[in-house]
Amino acid sequence: MLKIAWAPNYVLPLPPNHRFPMSKYEILPQQLLYEGTIQAGNLFEPKPLAEDTIIKTHTRDYWQRLKNLQLTPKEVRRTGFPLTPELVNREITIAQGTVDCALFALEFGVAMNIAGGTHHAFTNRGEGFCLLNDIAIAAHYLLDQQKAKKILVVDLDVHQGNGTAEIFRGDDRVFTFSMHGANNYPLHKEVSDLDIGLPDHTNDSFYLKTLESNLNNLLESVQPDFIFFQSGVDILDTDKLGKLSVTREGCKQRDKIVLTAAKQNKIPLVASMGGGYSPNLRDIIEAHANTYRLAQEIFF
Repeated sequence: MLKIAWAPNYVLPLPPNHRFPMSKYEILPQQLLYEGTIQAGNLFEPKPLAEDTIIKTHTRDYWQRLKNLQLTPKEVRRTGFPLTPELVNREITIAQGTVDCALFALEFGVAMNIAGGTHHAFTNRGEGFCLLNDIAIAAHYLLDQQKAKKILVVDLDVHQGNGTAEIFRGDDRVFTFSMHGANNYPLHKEVSDLDIGLPDHTNDSFYLKTLESNLNNLLESVQPDFIFFQSGVDILDTDKLGKLSVTREGCKQRDKIVLTAAKQNKIPLVASMGGGYSPNLRDIIEAHANTYRLAQEIFF
Protein backbone atom coordinates (compact mmCIF):
# COMPACT_ATOMS: atom_id res chain seq x y z
CA MET A 1 0.00 0.00 0.00
CA LEU A 2 1.36 3.41 -0.96
CA LYS A 3 1.58 5.57 2.17
CA ILE A 4 1.79 9.33 1.69
CA ALA A 5 2.56 11.92 4.36
CA TRP A 6 0.36 14.99 4.31
CA ALA A 7 -0.95 17.37 6.97
CA PRO A 8 -3.10 20.52 6.84
CA ASN A 9 -0.21 22.61 8.14
CA TYR A 10 1.81 21.75 5.03
CA VAL A 11 -0.19 24.64 3.52
CA LEU A 12 1.27 27.68 5.24
CA PRO A 13 -0.36 31.07 4.53
CA LEU A 14 2.18 33.41 2.93
CA PRO A 15 1.95 36.93 1.47
CA PRO A 16 0.33 36.95 -2.01
CA ASN A 17 3.57 38.11 -3.65
CA HIS A 18 5.65 35.33 -2.11
CA ARG A 19 7.30 33.22 -4.80
CA PHE A 20 7.06 29.89 -2.99
CA PRO A 21 4.03 27.96 -4.40
CA MET A 22 2.41 26.80 -1.16
CA SER A 23 -0.86 26.02 -2.94
CA LYS A 24 0.68 22.93 -4.55
CA TYR A 25 0.64 21.20 -1.17
CA GLU A 26 -3.13 21.60 -1.03
CA ILE A 27 -3.94 20.90 -4.68
CA LEU A 28 -1.69 17.87 -5.26
CA PRO A 29 -3.43 15.48 -2.83
CA GLN A 30 -6.81 16.69 -4.08
CA GLN A 31 -5.80 15.94 -7.66
CA LEU A 32 -4.50 12.47 -6.78
CA LEU A 33 -7.71 11.68 -4.92
CA TYR A 34 -9.93 13.10 -7.67
CA GLU A 35 -8.33 11.07 -10.43
CA GLY A 36 -8.30 7.87 -8.35
CA THR A 37 -4.53 7.47 -8.17
CA ILE A 38 -4.88 7.27 -4.39
CA GLN A 39 -7.65 6.81 -1.84
CA ALA A 40 -8.05 8.59 1.48
CA GLY A 41 -6.47 5.59 3.22
CA ASN A 42 -3.19 6.21 1.42
CA LEU A 43 -2.74 9.51 3.26
CA PHE A 44 -1.52 9.80 6.83
CA GLU A 45 -0.94 12.85 9.02
CA PRO A 46 2.42 12.95 10.80
CA LYS A 47 2.82 14.19 14.35
CA PRO A 48 5.49 16.79 15.22
CA LEU A 49 9.04 15.48 15.34
CA ALA A 50 10.68 14.82 18.72
CA GLU A 51 13.48 17.16 19.74
CA ASP A 52 15.99 14.39 20.41
CA THR A 53 15.58 13.23 16.81
CA ILE A 54 16.16 16.75 15.46
CA ILE A 55 19.45 17.25 17.31
CA LYS A 56 20.94 14.08 15.88
CA THR A 57 21.16 16.06 12.63
CA HIS A 58 21.06 19.74 13.59
CA THR A 59 23.06 21.48 16.29
CA ARG A 60 21.30 22.05 19.57
CA ASP A 61 22.07 25.77 19.40
CA TYR A 62 20.48 26.16 15.97
CA TRP A 63 17.40 24.16 16.93
CA GLN A 64 16.87 26.10 20.16
CA ARG A 65 17.15 29.43 18.38
CA LEU A 66 14.83 28.27 15.60
CA LYS A 67 12.29 26.87 18.03
CA ASN A 68 12.31 30.06 20.10
CA LEU A 69 12.14 32.33 17.02
CA GLN A 70 15.56 33.77 17.84
CA LEU A 71 17.26 33.57 14.45
CA THR A 72 18.95 36.78 13.39
CA PRO A 73 17.31 38.87 10.64
CA LYS A 74 20.07 37.75 8.27
CA GLU A 75 19.40 34.09 9.08
CA VAL A 76 15.68 34.59 8.52
CA ARG A 77 16.30 36.25 5.15
CA ARG A 78 18.42 33.30 4.05
CA THR A 79 15.53 30.91 4.64
CA GLY A 80 13.18 32.93 2.42
CA PHE A 81 10.29 32.56 4.88
CA PRO A 82 8.93 34.86 7.60
CA LEU A 83 9.84 33.08 10.85
CA THR A 84 6.70 32.17 12.82
CA PRO A 85 5.61 29.43 15.25
CA GLU A 86 3.43 28.02 12.46
CA LEU A 87 6.44 27.69 10.19
CA VAL A 88 8.46 25.84 12.83
CA ASN A 89 5.54 23.48 13.47
CA ARG A 90 5.25 22.87 9.74
CA GLU A 91 8.94 21.99 9.50
CA ILE A 92 8.88 19.47 12.32
CA THR A 93 5.70 17.89 10.97
CA ILE A 94 7.22 17.50 7.50
CA ALA A 95 10.40 15.98 8.95
CA GLN A 96 8.41 13.47 11.02
CA GLY A 97 6.51 12.64 7.84
CA THR A 98 9.73 11.61 6.14
CA VAL A 99 10.77 9.54 9.17
CA ASP A 100 7.38 7.81 9.10
CA CYS A 101 7.69 7.29 5.35
CA ALA A 102 11.03 5.57 5.87
CA LEU A 103 9.35 3.04 8.14
CA PHE A 104 6.50 2.53 5.68
CA ALA A 105 9.01 2.06 2.85
CA LEU A 106 10.64 -0.75 4.79
CA GLU A 107 7.22 -2.40 4.93
CA PHE A 108 5.81 -1.63 1.48
CA GLY A 109 8.86 -0.83 -0.65
CA VAL A 110 8.05 2.83 -1.22
CA ALA A 111 6.49 5.80 0.60
CA MET A 112 6.18 9.46 -0.25
CA ASN A 113 6.01 12.85 1.43
CA ILE A 114 3.95 15.54 -0.32
CA ALA A 115 6.38 18.08 1.15
CA GLY A 116 9.99 17.67 2.25
CA GLY A 117 13.14 17.43 0.22
CA THR A 118 14.52 20.32 2.29
CA HIS A 119 18.07 19.77 1.12
CA HIS A 120 19.36 23.32 1.70
CA ALA A 121 19.18 23.01 5.49
CA PHE A 122 22.64 22.59 7.05
CA THR A 123 23.55 21.28 10.48
CA ASN A 124 23.54 24.82 11.90
CA ARG A 125 21.46 26.97 9.56
CA GLY A 126 18.65 27.08 7.05
CA GLU A 127 18.47 28.62 3.61
CA GLY A 128 16.53 28.41 0.35
CA PHE A 129 13.09 27.63 1.85
CA CYS A 130 14.62 24.88 4.02
CA LEU A 131 14.94 25.06 7.82
CA LEU A 132 15.30 21.40 8.84
CA ASN A 133 16.71 18.74 6.54
CA ASP A 134 14.04 16.04 6.48
CA ILE A 135 16.07 13.61 4.37
CA ALA A 136 19.09 13.84 6.68
CA ILE A 137 16.92 13.52 9.79
CA ALA A 138 15.22 10.39 8.44
CA ALA A 139 18.53 8.90 7.29
CA HIS A 140 20.04 9.40 10.73
CA TYR A 141 16.96 7.82 12.28
CA LEU A 142 17.29 4.68 10.15
CA LEU A 143 20.99 4.39 10.90
CA ASP A 144 20.54 4.96 14.64
CA GLN A 145 17.77 2.38 14.78
CA GLN A 146 19.90 -0.06 12.75
CA LYS A 147 17.20 -0.29 10.09
CA ALA A 148 19.67 0.62 7.34
CA LYS A 149 23.42 0.33 6.96
CA LYS A 150 24.14 2.12 3.68
CA ILE A 151 21.92 4.89 2.37
CA LEU A 152 21.95 6.48 -1.08
CA VAL A 153 20.53 9.99 -1.48
CA VAL A 154 19.44 10.59 -5.07
CA ASP A 155 18.90 14.34 -5.29
CA LEU A 156 17.47 15.37 -8.66
CA ASP A 157 16.21 18.83 -7.78
CA VAL A 158 17.63 21.47 -10.13
CA HIS A 159 19.46 22.99 -7.15
CA GLN A 160 22.38 21.17 -5.54
CA GLY A 161 21.62 19.41 -2.26
CA ASN A 162 24.22 21.50 -0.47
CA GLY A 163 22.86 21.08 3.05
CA THR A 164 22.65 17.31 2.72
CA ALA A 165 26.19 17.20 1.37
CA GLU A 166 27.47 19.21 4.36
CA ILE A 167 25.61 17.11 6.91
CA PHE A 168 26.99 13.82 5.61
CA ARG A 169 30.48 14.98 4.71
CA GLY A 170 32.85 12.29 5.99
CA ASP A 171 30.03 9.87 6.88
CA ASP A 172 30.55 6.80 4.70
CA ARG A 173 27.18 5.35 5.76
CA VAL A 174 25.41 7.85 3.48
CA PHE A 175 26.35 8.44 -0.16
CA THR A 176 25.10 11.78 -1.49
CA PHE A 177 24.43 12.03 -5.23
CA SER A 178 23.25 15.38 -6.59
CA MET A 179 22.52 16.02 -10.28
CA HIS A 180 21.67 19.68 -10.69
CA GLY A 181 22.04 22.81 -12.78
CA ALA A 182 25.70 23.85 -12.73
CA ASN A 183 24.85 27.54 -13.06
CA ASN A 184 22.01 27.60 -10.59
CA TYR A 185 21.59 28.24 -6.87
CA PRO A 186 23.55 27.84 -4.67
CA LEU A 187 26.37 29.95 -6.04
CA HIS A 188 28.82 28.15 -3.75
CA LYS A 189 28.37 24.41 -4.09
CA GLU A 190 29.22 21.97 -1.32
CA VAL A 191 30.96 18.71 -2.20
CA SER A 192 28.64 15.71 -2.46
CA ASP A 193 30.00 12.20 -2.86
CA LEU A 194 28.98 12.57 -6.50
CA ASP A 195 28.02 15.89 -8.07
CA ILE A 196 26.93 16.23 -11.68
CA GLY A 197 26.52 19.85 -12.73
CA LEU A 198 24.38 20.07 -15.86
CA PRO A 199 24.77 22.89 -18.41
CA ASP A 200 21.90 25.30 -19.04
CA HIS A 201 19.26 24.03 -21.50
CA THR A 202 20.05 20.35 -20.88
CA ASN A 203 17.41 18.36 -22.80
CA ASP A 204 15.59 15.10 -22.08
CA SER A 205 17.97 12.82 -23.94
CA PHE A 206 21.16 14.02 -22.28
CA TYR A 207 19.53 14.28 -18.87
CA LEU A 208 18.06 10.77 -18.87
CA LYS A 209 21.16 9.07 -20.29
CA THR A 210 23.34 10.80 -17.70
CA LEU A 211 21.03 9.83 -14.86
CA GLU A 212 20.58 6.21 -15.89
CA SER A 213 24.25 5.45 -16.39
CA ASN A 214 25.30 7.09 -13.13
CA LEU A 215 22.49 5.59 -11.08
CA ASN A 216 23.26 2.10 -12.35
CA ASN A 217 26.92 2.57 -11.48
CA LEU A 218 26.05 3.79 -7.99
CA LEU A 219 23.73 0.90 -7.26
CA GLU A 220 26.52 -1.48 -8.16
CA SER A 221 29.34 0.34 -6.35
CA VAL A 222 27.56 1.73 -3.28
CA GLN A 223 25.26 -1.28 -2.70
CA PRO A 224 22.68 0.78 -0.76
CA ASP A 225 19.98 -0.83 1.33
CA PHE A 226 17.83 2.34 1.34
CA ILE A 227 17.25 5.26 -1.05
CA PHE A 228 16.02 8.78 -0.38
CA PHE A 229 14.83 10.42 -3.62
CA GLN A 230 14.56 14.21 -3.82
CA SER A 231 12.20 14.52 -6.77
CA GLY A 232 12.01 18.26 -7.38
CA VAL A 233 10.26 19.23 -10.61
CA ASP A 234 12.17 22.48 -11.08
CA ILE A 235 14.12 20.71 -13.85
CA LEU A 236 11.15 21.46 -16.15
CA ASP A 237 11.62 23.67 -19.19
CA THR A 238 8.69 25.75 -17.88
CA ASP A 239 10.35 26.45 -14.52
CA LYS A 240 11.17 30.12 -13.97
CA LEU A 241 14.20 29.29 -11.79
CA GLY A 242 15.44 26.08 -13.39
CA LYS A 243 17.43 26.94 -16.56
CA LEU A 244 17.14 23.35 -17.85
CA SER A 245 15.03 22.16 -20.80
CA VAL A 246 13.55 18.91 -19.53
CA THR A 247 9.96 18.34 -20.67
CA ARG A 248 7.19 17.04 -18.46
CA GLU A 249 7.51 13.66 -20.15
CA GLY A 250 11.25 13.74 -19.54
CA CYS A 251 10.64 14.46 -15.88
CA LYS A 252 8.25 11.51 -15.76
CA GLN A 253 10.87 9.26 -17.33
CA ARG A 254 13.38 10.47 -14.74
CA ASP A 255 11.07 9.31 -11.96
CA LYS A 256 10.46 6.01 -13.75
CA ILE A 257 14.21 5.34 -13.92
CA VAL A 258 14.69 5.90 -10.19
CA LEU A 259 11.56 4.11 -9.01
CA THR A 260 12.10 1.14 -11.33
CA ALA A 261 15.71 0.77 -10.20
CA ALA A 262 14.62 0.71 -6.56
CA LYS A 263 11.88 -1.84 -7.25
CA GLN A 264 14.05 -4.14 -9.35
CA ASN A 265 16.87 -4.07 -6.82
CA LYS A 266 14.48 -4.46 -3.86
CA ILE A 267 15.72 -1.27 -2.19
CA PRO A 268 13.15 0.62 -0.09
CA LEU A 269 12.69 4.20 -1.30
CA VAL A 270 11.23 7.40 0.13
CA ALA A 271 10.44 10.27 -2.22
CA SER A 272 10.24 13.86 -1.00
CA MET A 273 8.79 16.37 -3.43
CA GLY A 274 11.33 19.20 -3.47
CA GLY A 275 11.01 22.30 -5.64
CA GLY A 276 8.91 23.42 -8.58
CA TYR A 277 8.42 27.03 -9.69
CA SER A 278 6.68 26.99 -13.07
CA PRO A 279 4.42 30.04 -13.53
CA ASN A 280 1.50 27.78 -14.47
CA LEU A 281 0.61 25.76 -11.37
CA ARG A 282 -0.78 22.99 -13.58
CA ASP A 283 2.74 22.21 -14.82
CA ILE A 284 3.93 21.75 -11.23
CA ILE A 285 0.98 19.63 -10.14
CA GLU A 286 1.09 17.35 -13.19
CA ALA A 287 4.82 16.76 -12.88
CA HIS A 288 4.55 15.95 -9.17
CA ALA A 289 1.44 13.80 -9.74
CA ASN A 290 3.37 11.70 -12.23
CA THR A 291 5.72 10.63 -9.45
CA TYR A 292 2.79 9.21 -7.47
CA ARG A 293 1.17 7.64 -10.52
CA LEU A 294 4.41 5.84 -11.32
CA ALA A 295 4.87 4.69 -7.72
CA GLN A 296 1.45 3.05 -7.81
CA GLU A 297 2.12 1.50 -11.22
CA ILE A 298 5.63 0.20 -10.47
CA PHE A 299 5.27 -0.95 -6.85
CA PHE A 300 1.62 -1.97 -6.56
